[in-house]
Amino acid sequence: MKAINQWLALLQHDASPTIDECVEVLGRLLPNLKLLKDTPQDREWHAEGDVHIHTGMVLDECYQLLESEAKHIQGKQRQVLVLSALLHDIAKPFTTTEREFDDVIRTVSPKHEHKGRSYLAYRLMATDLPYEVINQVMALVGEHILPKYLVIKNKDPSAYFQLARTVSMELVYWLEIADMKGRTCKDLEKQLALLEEFKMFAQEYGLWQVDSPYHEMAQPLMSQISERSPLAQQYIYHHAIHYFETGQITMLEEAIGKTFDHAGNYANVVIMCGPSGSGKSSWIAKHLADYVVVSLDDIRHTIGGDRANQKNSGKVMQMAKEQLRISLREKRNVVWDATNLRSDFRKIIADLARDYHALVTLVVFQIDEAELVRKDANRQFSVGMKVLEKQLQGAQWPLLNEAHRYCIVDKNGEYLKQYGPFFRW
Repeated sequence: MKAINQWLALLQHDASPTIDECVEVLGRLLPNLKLLKDTPQDREWHAEGDVHIHTGMVLDECYQLLESEAKHIQGKQRQVLVLSALLHDIAKPFTTTEREFDDVIRTVSPKHEHKGRSYLAYRLMATDLPYEVINQVMALVGEHILPKYLVIKNKDPSAYFQLARTVSMELVYWLEIADMKGRTCKDLEKQLALLEEFKMFAQEYGLWQVDSPYHEMAQPLMSQISERSPLAQQYIYHHAIHYFETGQITMLEEAIGKTFDHAGNYANVVIMCGPSGSGKSSWIAKHLADYVVVSLDDIRHTIGGDRANQKNSGKVMQMAKEQLRISLREKRNVVWDATNLRSDFRKIIADLARDYHALVTLVVFQIDEAELVRKDANRQFSVGMKVLEKQLQGAQWPLLNEAHRYCIVDKNGEYLKQYGPFFRW
């Protein structure tokens, strides 16, 4: 791993490795890189050939941009952009399939961007990459198809703000310029024109080269609620973002009226998210000792005498949701303690909490696989390597808009990243 970390560090400077070198160095850490040559692409959109060829062309275009129009991107940001160019289609080996459209068989890779982000989430943690680099690479891989989509679908400003919360608008622009130029297709000029429109809108909305997309927009809201308690301000602010991004309001100040009846008295609902053995229960005991804990493992043990018994999953879920409802009705703070690695499972809990006007927080554990195996082996209730592998393979990395608040913690339970200006328990 030392050699890999040294190689990765050089990407902050002027290193410009070929696709073959990247596969040779990172292939063991990221096995999908070795499968790119065997992954076909649709000839109309990618006449250049397989994903390996395309990725190599994207890397070359990325290096050219970094020596010309994007030469101001240096250091860690350069490292982010190069790794994102290398990994943007990393999930195509297991998402590529054939489908029929208008009587024509096409090669497609549905949701490869989201699955690529999930594939990288735990693997990149095995490196010495700064977490800000890992986080941005995951974001760029997971959102790289959105810039053109926002323009084509004529999306409202709220969609641009939502994207800007997740990823650097400038870096995703440059990534997609390289992605488009790094292929052979008939409509290249049209695709590049869409990216220029994306850049224009991002600049118009004040989202270009900014770290806090809502900073300016939130000023009128914050001035109007400055006399409210910190907890009320937190509630109003995060609900304002949610209402704006879901199209329920057009200005953040409108959230004041929508939250008037609940900002002074609400329940916090914390949804834990992480593989078995990540340290969720220990983290709860340390940070949320006064919260009601709804534990699916405990309910399984109560019903069947075995925390790992999945036979009564329907009954377990019913009992857990009723425990949650009781706390919500009583405005009691509650934490949902389960792996919650699937987005549909998280959505059920988040939607229920929102129905009761709660403030919903996601606490996401990001730990490399080897460390997870070690931690699991030292647990009282170990699940074993096969279960962990299955969990990681099916994990769907959480998106920011799944909850009002969102934080990521490491193997020691320390914060890696918190989103938003308010984070009070």
